[in-house]
Amino acid sequence: MSSEESKEPLRLTPEEFSVVLRKHKMFRQARVGGARAMLRRYDLTGHNLSECDLSHADLTGAVLRDVNAYAAIFDYCIFFGADLRFCNLRNAKLVRADLRGACLRGASLICADLTGVDLREGMLADTDKNGDIVAVNLGMPNSETGGADLSGANLSDARLSGAVAAGTNFSDATMRSCKIVRANLNGANFSGANLEGADFTSSELTSANLRGAILTNTAINISSLAKASLDGAMTNLPMGPTAKDLPAPLDEMLRRHNAWVLSNGKSGMPLDISGHDMRGTAIFARANLTLMKADHATLYGLNMVDAQIQAASLRNADMRYINGERVDGRGADMIGARLVNANLRGAKFYPLVLPQGTTIHSNLSGAVLRYANLVDADLRQVKLCNADLSYADLTGANLQGADLTGANLTGARGDLIAE
Repeated sequence: MSSEESKEPLRLTPEEFSVVLRKHKMFRQARVGGARAMLRRYDLTGHNLSECDLSHADLTGAVLRDVNAYAAIFDYCIFFGADLRFCNLRNAKLVRADLRGACLRGASLICADLTGVDLREGMLADTDKNGDIVAVNLGMPNSETGGADLSGANLSDARLSGAVAAGTNFSDATMRSCKIVRANLNGANFSGANLEGADFTSSELTSANLRGAILTNTAINISSLAKASLDGAMTNLPMGPTAKDLPAPLDEMLRRHNAWVLSNGKSGMPLDISGHDMRGTAIFARANLTLMKADHATLYGLNMVDAQIQAASLRNADMRYINGERVDGRGADMIGARLVNANLRGAKFYPLVLPQGTTIHSNLSGAVLRYANLVDADLRQVKLCNADLSYADLTGANLQGADLTGANLTGARGDLIAE
């Protein structure tokens, strides 16, 4: 291979770019006259790609530096060797995109969907006038892929082998089954990230932040963790007593609890799983958990669809990644609960009115609801003082009368004004 040569990227006028987008849309709709967007080595600086659909486009070696591509769709796109420095890709979709050799330094990929993305090493090459293979230099500094913000992004099944991502922010990212072999991740921030089943074989993680990360079934070389922070990380080891340590089988305890609730305490026995690690249990969906006690319990990833947790006590419980769709949490005490990436779509947290007329307000003060799905949730009059709702999806949620004093709503989506 001969020495590098520099090639100037091509430019498009706004009118020409509009034509490309229109024809690509027709291509995606299989209409006559449509054409796939072929933007290899084009400089798209200055164009607004916000909410554009460029799925399956070829952007090999393209320059999107400082481009606004908020909520754009780039599924299955080719970004091989592209310059994405400081590009706004927040809430963008890049499912199965080819980002090998792309430069993401300073790019914002907060809440982006990067499922199955390929972020391995790569280098553009071409032939010169003599027919020799040459590396193409697009003016990007070598090894400048670190420093991107991938907080809250979905990187499940992504491939980052050999990547240089030193100093990158992966906090609260979903990185299940990621292949991160031989990668430079020194100083990277994985706090709260879900690394379940990820493979870090031979990767460097010196001074990495893994506080509160989920490391179940994660392949990782302990020797690579020099000076790494692992406080509060969840591993395969139980976080406390398990369901096996309960005084009776869990299904029997649920039957007793149901009888206790239905009889107003005259028979049966209330359920108390406070401090227990309930990971792996699969009987909470549609269960009657009214007045249950589960303070400081580990409920990570549980299926709680349609469960009744009215007036239950779940203070400081770890409920990350639960599927609590349509859960009835009226009057629940969830102060300090961790609900990062929880699915609470259609959940009910409005006040519980008892037969004698007493009203109990749901209390999620200090709860951590970062990146939670609260679409169409009923949050009327709920206490959310000092709660962290950053980047939560509140589309269609009813917040009438909710107490949001001190709440963090950075990046939250939806109409936050009560209707």
